[in-house]
Formats: sequence, C-alpha cells, structure tokens
Amino acid sequence: MNIQMPIHVKNIINTLQQAGFEAYAVGGCVRDSILNRTPEDWDITTSALPEQVKSLFKRTVDTGIEHGTVTVMFDKEGFEVTTYRIDGEYTDSRHPKEVTFTPNLLEDLKRRDFTINAMAYNEESGLIDAFDGLADINHKIIRCVGDPKERFGEDALRIMRAVRFCAQLGYRIENRTWEAVGELAPTLSKISPERIRVELVKLITSQNPYYLKKAYECGITKVIFPELDAMMKTEQNNKYHQYSVGEHVLHAMEAIAPDPVLRLTMLLHDSGKATTGSKDENGVDHFYNHHIASEKIALEFLKRLRFDNDTIRKVTKLVLVHDHQMEPEPQSVRQALREVGEELFPLLLLVKRADISAKSEFRRDYKFNKVDKIEAIYKQILADNDCISLKSLQINGADLIRLGLKPGKKIGEILEKLLDLVIENPALNNKEFLLVNAEQLANELSI
Repeated sequence: MNIQMPIHVKNIINTLQQAGFEAYAVGGCVRDSILNRTPEDWDITTSALPEQVKSLFKRTVDTGIEHGTVTVMFDKEGFEVTTYRIDGEYTDSRHPKEVTFTPNLLEDLKRRDFTINAMAYNEESGLIDAFDGLADINHKIIRCVGDPKERFGEDALRIMRAVRFCAQLGYRIENRTWEAVGELAPTLSKISPERIRVELVKLITSQNPYYLKKAYECGITKVIFPELDAMMKTEQNNKYHQYSVGEHVLHAMEAIAPDPVLRLTMLLHDSGKATTGSKDENGVDHFYNHHIASEKIALEFLKRLRFDNDTIRKVTKLVLVHDHQMEPEPQSVRQALREVGEELFPLLLLVKRADISAKSEFRRDYKFNKVDKIEAIYKQILADNDCISLKSLQINGADLIRLGLKPGKKIGEILEKLLDLVIENPALNNKEFLLVNAEQLANELSI
C-alpha cells in the first residue's frame, strides 16, 4: 500500500529515521488516506524522546511535552510529533495520571481508541496494522482496540467519537463496543461541555446526521442532550406530520446543508413541542407557541455547550422564526425581511424547505411551491433595492433632530412608523415625503 504523504511529513519522518529513530504517520491521517479522504492533519509517532525531536528541527513548539508531543513547524504549518508511550491509570475519564515513554510502536498503538485509528505508515515499512484496522475499514466497522470498557474508561469522549465516526463514515459499531457504549454512556458527564460540543457538531454536520439517533438509543443524549430524548417521546398525531418530534428533527437535519448553524437550527427548531403539546376533542395534537418555547430551550442548550455568541444569535433567531407565516406577496415578504433580518432571511427559506421535507405529504407540493414564490419575490426585492430596514430609510435620527425634535425614544418610534409606510409602499422612501410625515407624527405624539 502506497500512501501519499505531504512533503513536510516525509521530511520529518526521514529526518528522524536518518538520526536512528523510528517514525510513522499514525492515526486518522492514515485512515483517511486509505479511504481516499483528505486528512485534516498529519500526526507522527516516533521512538525519539521529545528533547531528541527538538534537537533535530529548527523550529518546534512544546504543545504537550509532558505527554511526549512536540509540534514541528514549517513556516506557519505545524505537525505534531509524539513519542511512543504507554498511558498510566485514568482517574477522570480523560487524562492518564502519568505516561511512560516506550521504544515499542506496538505498545503505543495499543492505547489508541479504535482499530481504524491504530494504524501507522512510513514508506520504508509500509502499513503497520496490528489490530486489523484495514479489515474493519473493509467491513465498515467501528471496533475498539482491545477491551472497549478499558478504552472508554480512559477517555469517555471516545463514546461519542464511536457514534461520530459511524455518522461520518457510514459504519456500524461492533457488538462488544456497542455494549460498552451503552454501559459507560453516563461517564460522559465528566467531559467538559467544549469537548462534547466539538464531537456533536462533527456528528450532526456529517453526511449522516440521522445517526444521532444511535446516540439516543444507547443513552448518550440522556447525558448530553436530554432535550432530544423528550422530543423522541413526543408524538405528533396530526395530518401535517408522519414522525415523532424527534424523528422529524433528525430527518430535517438530513434535508439541509451540513452547516453548523443550519443543522443546529433543524435539531432545535421543534424542541419546545415536548412541553407545549395538547390534544383537541378529536385526539389531534397541537403545539401552540412551540416556537417560543423552542427558542428558550435552544438558548439554554447552546449556552450549556459553550457555543460562540454568533452561533447562538443566529440559531435562536432562526428557531424563533422557523414557522413564520408569510404570504407570497411583496409587502408580506418585505415585512418578514424586516422582522427576520437580511442576513438570516435566505437561511430561513432553507429552514422552511427542510422542515417541509420532514413532514407528511399533506399539501407538501403546495408548501414547496409557496416557498419558491416567496424566494422569487425576495430576489426581486433585492434587485429593486427596496427599503426593508431603518438603515436604508431615506431619513434618520439626525434629520429629525434638525427638524427640532428632541433626542429620545420618540424619534425611534417615528422612524419605525415611517418604515411601516415604506414597507407597504417602497415608492414612499423619499426624503421630502418622509420629513413631512415625520412632522405630522411628531405633532400627533406631542413631541
């Protein structure tokens, strides 16, 4: 097997070998190369001790030297080089109390999480595959190296990684590994929100976001995302739906682009239905004001997993407006643009299409057609450069002050009322007309 390594990776391995040490590309970069995927990064493992590695290269950074890792720099690009090691006892489901360096590659590979990540390669020795990782790739299996309970006990995040790799690669989890996932899922409570967030985002932005259901089935979401468990248990007995709320949001994620904001929006858009459901006299389920409850749940969840403020802002807004009712008429679309915002409106159209895709077939074609018409009107509004916000209104607060109005919130009220007129009729976005109407409004409001 011939794996094409970047020139800097080859240089690092050759330099270490010429100095009398072993060195291999290892882990995910080998796996991805075999799968014809482009590796995100290239890790190197070696028999050389950290200080020996540092002595061989001009620029290095001690990124994790206590665990044997030195980053070798070429210009602004870094490559992690880690000494073969044996991990000591784990007491926090994440970190070993100590590590012991070893000259034996096999000992180093034994500590890795899954067989597909425990392969090493260099051009001299070829592929080193002591745990049949290549066979598991061929059979599309995620299997722990050695005892699954030991591997998950060392780092509980590996429990999520197992499901995440399934989603990314379309694999299944081997039986013993799956049993250990279910048994040890509660230990994920020891993992930081930031690490949980990273794995969750990788899972839901994969080609198979529906695999999040596996995380529900084995008890992972009960620990990290109990809101999904509540959704999975909430049925939707009405003509608009064919799935439970949980199944609906999983299918909705499949129907939208693998962007974190969009996938998170679809995951959370109906989360409030678990607390707002009611049945009418005919046994039909209704979820009045679920968008408001969903926004609150989304905010709590995103903050809990320490998402950045921009993601929180976008997702919670889209969740709140996902069911926004607008008609395929220019005034209605302009008003929606005003309420949703120019930045998020095109995303809202994507959200609506994904939402429709995951519902029943009742009036589905009609709903898609309606969104298509709304999008066409939206594009025409942009082409016509219609005013849809205060920033494109032909007058501003300074103009009103020059009219003699006192600064204050009343000025804002006047501008909003003027914008109402312009939203209804874009031709009225004329400075002279707006100033006249501003004076009239000021008199009415006794400013």
